[in-house]
Amino acid sequence: MKKKTAGDVVFEIFNYLLMIILAVITLYPFLHVLAVSLNDPYDTVKGGITIFPRKFTLVNYTETLNYPQIPWAVMITVLRTVIGTAIGVLSTAMVAYVINRKDFIARRLVAIMFIVTMYVGGGLIPDYMLVRGLGLMNNFLVYILPGLISPFNVIVIKSYMEGIPPDLEESAMIDGANDFLIFWRIILPLCAPVIATISLFIAVGHWNSWFDTYLYCSSEPKLTTLQYELQKILSNATASSQVDYYSNLDPNRTMKVTPHSLRMAMTIIVTLPILLVYPFVQRYFIHGMTIGAVKS
Repeated sequence: MKKKTAGDVVFEIFNYLLMIILAVITLYPFLHVLAVSLNDPYDTVKGGITIFPRKFTLVNYTETLNYPQIPWAVMITVLRTVIGTAIGVLSTAMVAYVINRKDFIARRLVAIMFIVTMYVGGGLIPDYMLVRGLGLMNNFLVYILPGLISPFNVIVIKSYMEGIPPDLEESAMIDGANDFLIFWRIILPLCAPVIATISLFIAVGHWNSWFDTYLYCSSEPKLTTLQYELQKILSNATASSQVDYYSNLDPNRTMKVTPHSLRMAMTIIVTLPILLVYPFVQRYFIHGMTIGAVKS
């Protein structure tokens, strides 16, 4: 084994210190948000909170989760995320497979049409009129159908499929497999890394979305989502009189939380599920994101 020189030791020390600094810089904002969410709201007003709560309390979370619509909103959001992700990934992969087929005559035209939509859009008003014309107002399908296929995701999956040897498909055809069977039994399993990556993208989009609920389903309480309900809670808290929050730290105050502490608790609530899911797809995520980076 080669003995380390003084330069090697200095480099390793510098490398470790740099990685530690980067880790602290990366983790500090999240730890600060967590500390504020677990700290007494009126104590937080004084400032000085770093990464540890000064007066530990769960009042910020209890005040947020005690709203009657929250449990139902969580269920709708979970259903939307699971169903939307499953159907979205399957539909996107099928479109990418068709465009990638060499025997599809119009594949270049279709690919160009997809790319054009990434740069040109109708805008909010045409989208609203389209959704209303399709009868999707106050309908659960409005969460699934309008954003079912993303051109960017199609291009990413198509780029991955280009690296799959066409001999596999030809061999399957010789054995009597049809196009659907080839796609389901051969292409999809081989595309596991990019499928996991796109699934994460789509799931995060569904989980964090609230504006479509505001536009299309705000008059239907049974279709409310977690993000929309949290947005309403935060708006109501912010619109309340500032005297209720900051006046002399009155023990008989009617409000138990401040908008700032409420916002920090909501941030943790909506971020935690994604953090719990990410470790399961991390091993696929890096490989899936490097698709197309190197061409042989």
